[in-house]
Amino acid sequence: MSDVPGIDVPSVTAWLQAHVSGAHAPFTFTVIAGGHSNLTFAVTGADGSRYVLRRPPLGHVLASAHDMGREHRIISGLQDSRVPVAPALGYCDDPAVNGVPFYVMGFVDGHVIRDGATAMAVLSPDARRHASESIVDTMAAIHAVDLGDAGLDDLGKHDGYIARQLKRWYSNWNSQKTRELPAVDLVHDGLLQRIPAQGPATIVHGDYRLDNCMVNDHGDVIAVLDWEICTLGDPLADLGLLMVYWTGPGDDASAWTGSSTSSPGFLDRADLAERYGRITGRDLSQLDFYIAFAYWKLACILEGVYSRYLGGALGDRDPAELLPFKLQVDGAAAKAAEALERLA
Repeated sequence: MSDVPGIDVPSVTAWLQAHVSGAHAPFTFTVIAGGHSNLTFAVTGADGSRYVLRRPPLGHVLASAHDMGREHRIISGLQDSRVPVAPALGYCDDPAVNGVPFYVMGFVDGHVIRDGATAMAVLSPDARRHASESIVDTMAAIHAVDLGDAGLDDLGKHDGYIARQLKRWYSNWNSQKTRELPAVDLVHDGLLQRIPAQGPATIVHGDYRLDNCMVNDHGDVIAVLDWEICTLGDPLADLGLLMVYWTGPGDDASAWTGSSTSSPGFLDRADLAERYGRITGRDLSQLDFYIAFAYWKLACILEGVYSRYLGGALGDRDPAELLPFKLQVDGAAAKAAEALERLA
C-alpha cells in the first residue's frame, strides 16, 4: 500500500516500527471515519495486530481544533480511571513524519451505533436498555475523574465554562451565518443572562453521544471516542447535549435527525436524566438551561457545516440538496427558544 490520502506510508511505517512496541510492517491503512472531524485510520500489521491512528482532517481547520497532542494527553490521562478509553500507544509531533502530528491507539473491537438499523441489528432489546444505562454511568465516571490523579488539572480554565462557550460559538455563528436568524441572537442573550452557578470543574467531553462511544454485544460502553473538543468546565453541559442527541422510543422528536436510539429497549431522555442525577447527586433543576444551550450550540455548529457546503465543500451542488441542513439549523434554534421559555 503506497498511496493513502493523509498517510505517508513509508515514513509512518518506519515511525510505527520504531515507536509502537510489537508493531510489524508492512501495514495496511483503512479510513474508519473522516470529514470535517479528525481522520481515523485502522492500521493492521503483518502479524494481524490492529491499531488506530488519528490525524487532523485534510482541509481547512479551526485554529483551536484538531490538537493531536491534547487529545492524546487526555486519553493517556484516563488510562487508569474508570472511564473506558482505547490504550494510548504513541504520539508523533514531528511534521517531517506525516506532515501533521498524529497519535496511535490500540484497536478496540466493538460496535459504533450510528443509526437505528444498526442498533436493531447488533443489540437485543435488553442490550439497548443496558446501553442506555451504560452511557449514563460512563458519563458520570467522566465527570468523577480526579483531575490531579489524571494529570489533567490544567487542561482548561476551571471557571466560566458556559460564558466562554457562548462567546466562542456566537463568534463562529456571526462569522459563518448564511442569513439572519433572530432566534439564535435572542437565545444567546437569554442564556447569557441566566447562566447557573457552576460547581467544581470536571472533565467535559463536549460531544458526548452514543455514536461517539463504542459498545459490546451486551451494550456496555467499552471505549469513549472523539475527545477533540474535551476541556474542563460544567458537567451538566454534557448532560444537556445528550438530551438533544438522544431520542428514546417515547420521546418527542429532536432537532438532531441522526438519532439511533428510538427503537424498543432504549430508555427515554427523562430516564437518562433521572439516572444521572441519582448516581451523581447533582442538582438538575436547571437542566432546561443546559438543554437550551445544547440546542443553540447545535444550531451554531450546523450553520457552519451548511455554510461550508454552500461554499463548495461537497463540490458543486444544487442549493436545494442542502436544504435539510438549513432546516436542521432552524429547528435547533426553535428548540433552544422553547427550552429557554421553560426557564422564564
